Amino acid sequence: MESNRQKKIGALLQQDLVEVLQNAATAGGLKGVIISVSKVSVTVDLSIAKVYLSIFPNKEAEKLLEGIKSNSGLIKHELAQRTRHQLRRMPQLEFFIDDSLEYIDNIERSLKGGDNPIDNPDLLDKRKKS
Repeated sequence: MESNRQKKIGALLQQDLVEVLQNAATAGGLKGVIISVSKVSVTVDLSIAKVYLSIFPNKEAEKLLEGIKSNSGLIKHELAQRTRHQLRRMPQLEFFIDDSLEYIDNIERSLKGGDNPIDNPDLLDKRKKS
């Protein structure tokens, strides 16, 4: 369970990360791409922040995630500038794709009868948790 301090730092980072990432995407010439930070969880010792991103359109997600990871040093620096009065030390940033919206969408489609594993047993292989 997260402490109040972890939650506060996570919320602070989440708020600033949205601006930093969206500005970077716009500056990089990516029009029509929406990057939202769905969750930031900070470790107990406040050394690592796991950042979960939702990227729309979804087909751009993997390519964008690679770009974000390769620029994590610049992103961390930009965040440190923005939070220097609130945080003494900036945690290491780790980025992940939050696919919960896609997962929910798949469940809804299945419930509406779009993907029926009884009619099409091949669907079951895709649903196994990794």
